Amino acid sequence: MTNINTDELTPALERFSAALERLEQAPLFAKKNHRSRLLDTAERLLRKPGGVEAVYQSAERFDAAGVFEGSDWAFPSRLQPGLVPRTLAEADRWTVTLECLSQLRILALSERKVSRPGFSAEQASHFLKELLALTLEYVFDHHQTEAARINAAAFQLPRNVLRYVAENIGYDNLLEQLVEEIWRLLRQRPIRIEPVKLMITKLAVYCYDPQHENIMIPAGAERLISSLFSPSPNSLGDPGTSVYAERLTTLDSQALGEEAGACARSMYDTGLVSPYHAVLVRYLVKENPELLVTALGLSSTGVDGLLTYRELVHAIIDKAVHPETSQSILGLSGMLERAVLHFPGVASSLWRQLTLPLTLETQNRLIASCGSEQPPDVYLLAGLLSMLGQPLGIGQGDNPTCQSARALSWWAYSDPDYLLQLLAWAGRDDGVLMTFRGQRISSAFLPAGGAGVVGSDLDPVSMVLVPHLDRVYAEMCRLAHKAGEDPHLHVNPEFHGWQVGGGFAIAVDVAHGKLHEYETFIRLFYACYHPVYNGGNPVIHPQPVGLAVTDSLARFVGWHAITILRVAIDQTGETRVYFFNPNNDSGQDLGNGVVVSTNGAGEVYGESSLPIAEFASRLYLFHYDPLEVGDQTRIPAEQVQTVMQLGKESWAAQKIPALDDLIATPPAQLPSTYPK
Repeated sequence: MTNINTDELTPALERFSAALERLEQAPLFAKKNHRSRLLDTAERLLRKPGGVEAVYQSAERFDAAGVFEGSDWAFPSRLQPGLVPRTLAEADRWTVTLECLSQLRILALSERKVSRPGFSAEQASHFLKELLALTLEYVFDHHQTEAARINAAAFQLPRNVLRYVAENIGYDNLLEQLVEEIWRLLRQRPIRIEPVKLMITKLAVYCYDPQHENIMIPAGAERLISSLFSPSPNSLGDPGTSVYAERLTTLDSQALGEEAGACARSMYDTGLVSPYHAVLVRYLVKENPELLVTALGLSSTGVDGLLTYRELVHAIIDKAVHPETSQSILGLSGMLERAVLHFPGVASSLWRQLTLPLTLETQNRLIASCGSEQPPDVYLLAGLLSMLGQPLGIGQGDNPTCQSARALSWWAYSDPDYLLQLLAWAGRDDGVLMTFRGQRISSAFLPAGGAGVVGSDLDPVSMVLVPHLDRVYAEMCRLAHKAGEDPHLHVNPEFHGWQVGGGFAIAVDVAHGKLHEYETFIRLFYACYHPVYNGGNPVIHPQPVGLAVTDSLARFVGWHAITILRVAIDQTGETRVYFFNPNNDSGQDLGNGVVVSTNGAGEVYGESSLPIAEFASRLYLFHYDPLEVGDQTRIPAEQVQTVMQLGKESWAAQKIPALDDLIATPPAQLPSTYPK
């Protein structure tokens, strides 16, 4: 450490160490009395040169001591980078100190000096990169904002901590890393894009500040910024939507065509839609509808849908497409390109959606999530366009609702009229109806599901439907519960639909939580899904499967619901499983060299993929068609052993049966739950 006054630092460090020791030694019921002393001494130490480093060295200790217990910071996996700037700017001094300690703990997690179940080093690193993108004014400038200038003393504490985080991540290349992180997220084409837009806005403010005219803007940054603020010739300089609307009235057809083409290219290049694009599309509907084809970037398939349902598309644009909902244009384009309007029942359902009355509860949920710049039904229709056009962009947010998110993606992908019916019930009647084993279930009369209160970090359709789906799913699991049997055997076909395969395989003995006939399980999966061993049959309908998720050290984290979309050979000749993952960020390191790919291995936007052996090594449950099973004896033993080794060295390490169990229960040729 340089330029550190040890005479000033040492007393503050001693007081902090003493407070930390008292917190560590305090019994659980008395810890609350000692936290305030720790926060007070931590705040004073963090303000001093070298103090952040000193506190960081104690990250593992203060985390274990319970400084976060009983607070919103108790579970790192639930924290949201987007909430941090407001906390730092508006919270009281001890809350700001607690936030700063949390950032140092997450830095320790990213460097594997601290471990927390459910929050890997990679997740911690992504969290910090996103956080730094949202707090550039702390990292790079002494007084970038007026608020920072006036409240210089208050800004000193988070500035010290965030700069320390930036230095450890790589201060010199921070902007470049942030741009790479934004592009990585955008390649997954998420529906809920607000956090990314906020990051780009912060990036633009920093890069184009006159005080930073000598910095080198990273490659790719200008394309991101222009996609939001100047995607076309007449929006250069970010003139504002009102001025842009006036400019459009002066353009001839050729100039309008150039505007339309530029906006469409920007949209497809980045996955971002500028508010200027929404102004343009609304203008073209009224003044030059022939150019909608260009503005939406449609191929012949999309053009067919637009021409066939011209009146409906124009009505949808009139209601749903506004500068505040500009991202819905990408969804509308995708919906037309997927020929969704040609599905039976979809067009008529969308006409109904245009005038659907919403309950007060539904309106309040949408306002809490989307704001009030536009009416709630506008946000809902705009979100519906995004879901129908980007079914693989749905995320579960900070909610344990992967089953519901998977179902929404499933229906948007292959059963859109059913999705529209559920949405109408939920929005208008505040309840959805489903059937389980002939018994009618209404969410309106059920208690909250396993997720409890669903957070507001979801897309509009999910905000309306997920609370209802979560209740129904929990009720189905209750009705399907049977000792020694996994309820998903019955719940998945009833919850998702008839397309779910009638065969069911699980690698774990439900009653004891141990591996059960693991080799047979792997052979069956290969015989059902590997094109070399299943007769070359493709995946006809998406299929629900369960993954045993592990962190970057291959430690078991939990069970997770995903969807197999297809199995194919990539450009290198490797057989890969392509799947939908409802996590907000699907690019994950699962340990043992198993790293999920979201780009560059043949994925379409929104898909994740793994080589089939690596995928099978994290698989614990799948459905299949029992009439289309290949010859299991053809699968090479070495391939099976590779999968088994990867599994047993990761999630299954604590689930290997004891020798006594194996002797007591000799394995059958096929498990009883596998239809032959």
